[in-house]
Order: sequence, then C-alpha cells, then structure tokens
Amino acid sequence: MSGNRKVVASVSDLSTSALQALAPAGYYVGLRILFAFPAAEMNELPASWVELYARERFFLADPALRWSLNHTGTIRWHDLSRNDPAGMIRLSAAYGMGYGAVTAFREPSGLRSYGLFYRNDRDYEEAELEQLARFIAHRHRGVTSNLQLTQAEIAVLKAIKQGTRLKQIAYDFNVSEGAIKQRLRNARLKLDAATGAQAAIKACEAGLI
Repeated sequence: MSGNRKVVASVSDLSTSALQALAPAGYYVGLRILFAFPAAEMNELPASWVELYARERFFLADPALRWSLNHTGTIRWHDLSRNDPAGMIRLSAAYGMGYGAVTAFREPSGLRSYGLFYRNDRDYEEAELEQLARFIAHRHRGVTSNLQLTQAEIAVLKAIKQGTRLKQIAYDFNVSEGAIKQRLRNARLKLDAATGAQAAIKACEAGLI
C-alpha cells in the first residue's frame, strides 16, 4: 500500500522489535499447548483489554481461541465475526485493535500453538499473514530447545509426574533432598511454573518428558 513501509523480518528473527513492527497494537503467543498450560507464552496485549477479557470471561466465547482449536493456518480477525457471540471483534476496535490476525499450528497429537496479532492502521496483507504463520510454526518447533532443562532437572520432573515424593526421589538418586528441591526450583523458573506438578505438566506438553 502507498505510504506504508512493509516489515519483512526473517522467520528466524524472533526479536521483540520484529513482533512489535508486525503487531504494533499488541500480540499474544501461546506455544505447545496440550491441555490448559502453554509451555511458553508472550502477552503484549493492552492491559485494559486483558482486564476486560478476564472480567467478562471472554475465554469462553473467544472466536480466535475457538478457531485455533481446530485449524492450522491464518485468518483475519474480522473474518471470525460470524462466530463472535460476545461481540469481541467490535469491542476490540475501541482498544486500538481494529485489525488483527489469528494464526495456529497443530500437530496430529493435538499439541498446538497459536498467536493473536493486532494493528490499528490497516488490515494484514497476504504476505504478512504467511509470515505470521511461519513464525508460529517456527516457534512451535523451536520452543523445546529454548527451555534448556538439564538432564537432572528432567529426571526430577519425570519422577514428579509419576507421583513420587521428594524424599523418595532423593533416595533413588542418592542425593540430598535439598539438591532435589533446587533442581525442581530451577525447572519451575525455566518453565514459569508455580508448582512442581505444573512444571511437570508443562515439560510433558513441551515433549521433554
């Protein structure tokens, strides 16, 4: 389009600036989701929109989320208007998100990733939609290596997943219980998990255990 400078970042360019250029009004990326928890996520949506989303429980009627559950590819935000009972597409424009794109990547196992990208100046062009689809697919495949869990941390998470108590894990590994707690703490930090059980779930969803 005349007067618009195209942003063509490489697929391997995962910098924040590249995402901000493609989605100046905000974006959300959830990676390697099997049940409720993504193995990794990025949320740069407007805080006021996030608050409204939580307060109105838009999660239950989100057309982007519902579309991402069963599709691989990319669709423009406004093309989901027929499946928008809560009127989210109309409301989002008031929060600076007049135009958007939803992209999803899904494995046969059900493991999936998706992204929401918004701007307020114009709709996304086909080349940009393709770029966003490649970006999500790239991040979906690459997130596991980015987690960088040690073999010791993975072993602890496997034991946690099996329901083994920390004292028994320490005995089995012939180390102190304090050492096991430290390994679990490290794994939780890397996986952004609140508990050991949640860390085990996230590691499982990421294909690490």
